[in-house]
Amino acid sequence: MYKVLASCGAGIGSSMIIKKKIKEVFTELGYEVEITHESLGTAKSKAKEFDIIYTLAALKDNFEDSDGYEKVVGLKNIMSNDEIRDAAKRILGI
Repeated sequence: MYKVLASCGAGIGSSMIIKKKIKEVFTELGYEVEITHESLGTAKSKAKEFDIIYTLAALKDNFEDSDGYEKVVGLKNIMSNDEIRDAAKRILGI
């Protein structure tokens, strides 16, 4: 099972949409996933606990000083299953 984090500024709006899209993609790929959504501040402190982190492209650089920056995906289009899928394949090797 993969541990995935969805993050946005407040952890309420965009991260919930990202969480839903992540669930769709991983279900299509046939992988079990535990998805958490958090605000940017909380996500940065928990980054090392996750296999992959999805956030908005504009927020990705906020993770630079966090453990696990190499696992952070800055989404240009949070509605794009293809973008989420491609990142999962690249980072997780699935």
